Order: sequence, then C-alpha cells, then structure tokens
Amino acid sequence: MDEKTLTAALRDLPIGGLHFYPRAGSTNDLALAWAASGAPDLSLVITDEQTAGRGRSGRAWHASAGSSLTFSLILHPNKSEAESASLFVGLGALALVETLEKSFGLQAEIKWPNDVLLQGRKLAGILVESVWLGDALESIVMGIGLNVLRASVPPAEKIDFPAVSLEEMLPSAPNRLRLLHDILASLLEWRPRLGEDTFLQAWEKRLAYRGKQVQVWSGAEMPQSGTLLGLASDGSLRLLSPQGRSLQVNFGDVRLRPAM
Repeated sequence: MDEKTLTAALRDLPIGGLHFYPRAGSTNDLALAWAASGAPDLSLVITDEQTAGRGRSGRAWHASAGSSLTFSLILHPNKSEAESASLFVGLGALALVETLEKSFGLQAEIKWPNDVLLQGRKLAGILVESVWLGDALESIVMGIGLNVLRASVPPAEKIDFPAVSLEEMLPSAPNRLRLLHDILASLLEWRPRLGEDTFLQAWEKRLAYRGKQVQVWSGAEMPQSGTLLGLASDGSLRLLSPQGRSLQVNFGDVRLRPAM
C-alpha cells in the first residue's frame, strides 16, 4: 500500500484529500490535527501500521504492518447532520457490515455502540471524535480499524473480548484497497440518509444480541441488565428491564456484554 495505489483505487470517489503514512501512531490524532487546520470534507488519513491507535476510553488498538485496514475519515457535517452527530458511529458501522455482506456474503453484526462482530468475535472497531468551534460542530473524525489478516488479531491474553480476522473467515485474504473503496462508497450512499427511519432501521436490524439478555456498564456504575430491544432516534440503546421498565443507555464510556 502506498499513496499512488491508494489514489488510483479511490479515483472514482469524491475524496477531499489523502494523507498516507507507512507507519503512524494514531490516524485519529493525525486527522484531528488536519481537521483543525482546514482539511476538506471527506479527507482521508490512512496508515499501513498503527502503533498507538485508540479505542473508546483510551483503550489501545495496535495494527501490525500490512495486517489491518486502519484509517480515519474527516467529515464536515451540514446543519442537519450536526443535529444527528451521535449517529455517525452507526454510519461507519453500517457501511462496514453492508460491505462485508455485499462483497463476501458475511453476516456481520454491530455490537453497540462501536464494534463489528463476526460469529460473536470482534472484527472491527470505530472511534468517532469531534472538532468544535465554540458551540458549532465543525468536523467529525471517524476512525475505523478492521482486522484483515490473522496477524492483526492480538493474543487472547491481551484482549478482553474474542477477536477474529477476515482471513480466518474467507477462502483467501481480501484486497485491502478494494475493501477500503467499498466501505467508503457504502458510507457515501448512507450519509444522505443519516437520521432517517431507513438508516435507523438498517442499523437496528444488524444489532448484535437484539432480543437477548445483556448487561451494560456505564463508566464505574453497576451494570444495567435487560433485554436489548433496539435503538432510540439518536442511536441510544433501548433495553427492557427484568421488571418490565423501559431503559435507555446513552453514548459514553459504555461496555456491553451478553448476559451469562
């Protein structure tokens, strides 16, 4: 992977700019800095090896050389999109699972709020961060890390949730450039529908553990238990408590697990 081949692979998409790094700390950090200094809409930061990637709450995400698809996309939301800013994580997840389904026939699921699972194991993570100018949302940075080769999956003792790569699920390893192209193309198709019923329904349809018992931790609080019903209009999670009460879990430092 290099900037020339990336540019050629994405030539039919309206990419605003492209920064490629053979090796980088965090693509989100680089994209946040670029966004703050005037990066155009749909600017892309991508690396072949990420050494200091971040998940939610500062969790580490390392991508060894050539084994993952690791990139961050800069988006400048219009007024309507800014009002639906909490849905951008769903936009990235939906684009990813739709690509896996269309390209490989894989039935991936979205583990709320920001992971993608295959057969109950983590395949990808999404980290959405914002750049504000006063009270106005100026930019969204959407970081995606996708395990492509077996080498991208950390040893079991270093992770708190089972992980998997695409190479393990397919007859052969997919082409990362083609995969990147198709994820971005799907994201561009869904972006105009952000916040519409069709968008929320498509996201909700692919929710992992829907209709099943789960536990949700919010920060240091005791976990909430209930049946996962679906999504609220802002992308928050809807649960039904064992006592029959409706619960809503908002975005933040949240961890979700199936009930034992």
